[in-house]
Amino acid sequence: MKPVNFTLAALLALAPFAVSAEESIIVQSTTSTANSGLYDYLLPLFSDKTGITVNVVAVGTGQAIKNAANCDGDVLLVHAKPAEEKFVADGGGTSRTDLMYNDFVIVGPAGDPAGVAGTSDVEAALKAIADKGAIFASRGDDSGTHKKEKALWQAAGVDPAAGSGDWYRETGSGMGATLNAGIGMGAYVMTDRATWISFANKQDYKIAVEGDDDLFNQYGVIPVNPEKCPAVKVEAAKAFSDWLVSDEGQKAIAGYTVDGQQLFFPNAPEQGS
Repeated sequence: MKPVNFTLAALLALAPFAVSAEESIIVQSTTSTANSGLYDYLLPLFSDKTGITVNVVAVGTGQAIKNAANCDGDVLLVHAKPAEEKFVADGGGTSRTDLMYNDFVIVGPAGDPAGVAGTSDVEAALKAIADKGAIFASRGDDSGTHKKEKALWQAAGVDPAAGSGDWYRETGSGMGATLNAGIGMGAYVMTDRATWISFANKQDYKIAVEGDDDLFNQYGVIPVNPEKCPAVKVEAAKAFSDWLVSDEGQKAIAGYTVDGQQLFFPNAPEQGS
């Protein structure tokens, strides 16, 4: 993405987001925000306003946090709140702010071998999948989705590792690749709704399980701490984080749709509250 050049007067008029033109930052990000197309929509709006170029590294949440902890980024945007809070507590980030949310769903083939289609009880659905030995494809990559999936199996009283290599298949891949693999083997797959809406290779698959409060999916934004990572571009990172949680950024997030469906729902705290 090409930076936008501004006059000094124009930059001053952009406060509080103004920093030097031709600045760039790295955002360590979960894959769902990238796969859904959200960044393709949001980043030009931010760049046009500030002249800051945002370069996104989209990996699983666990890897994104590791990358940020290794000072390989300026901002962290992921979806595993306990891990995010630990990152901040360990000094990796300056603060964490709720940004937006959507939900997870379990998708499955039209034949529905576990008989879970239409249920909103995710724990009962996972137990039925395990009891019937229906194939389940897991990311298995320490992503935010994988962390949530493991917590749900635990809540259901199921140890999927007992079925590893049999009905429980770990791909070690991102969400799109796991969906492709799962569909290829007729497996159930847990995915964030935004990626599913944007996913092109659905074939006969439909959402089987949705609507449980336990499937809530919160995203957070964290500027990397310059005290731990001195090379962090503090002003540009703060400008991006502040813009995302500002009224303008939140309205932009709400305005992103695919096929008429809103993919993310802003819920940053009101500024000044």
